[in-house]
Amino acid sequence: MTTAAALDYAPSNIRINAVCPGIIDTPMMNRFSGGTAEGRQAVIAQELVGRMGTPEEIAAAVVWLCSDAASFVVGSVMVVDGGQTV
Repeated sequence: MTTAAALDYAPSNIRINAVCPGIIDTPMMNRFSGGTAEGRQAVIAQELVGRMGTPEEIAAAVVWLCSDAASFVVGSVMVVDGGQTV
């Protein structure tokens, strides 16, 4: 879908990209982990970096994609997951 949209809109100077976050430390993850220390550690164990990501880290990736620094990035999928999918 990202590639199809990028192909459609790139000629109009509209860049389409996707951000795929990993495990992010939010209230939703507390529900997923059962709200226990053990559940939280089980979730963290899935991350190569040994911690959950933060909403600010995902926002930083999005801000970069929206900036002129990423003006040549079109149709990309940016995985921001602490190495979980490696």
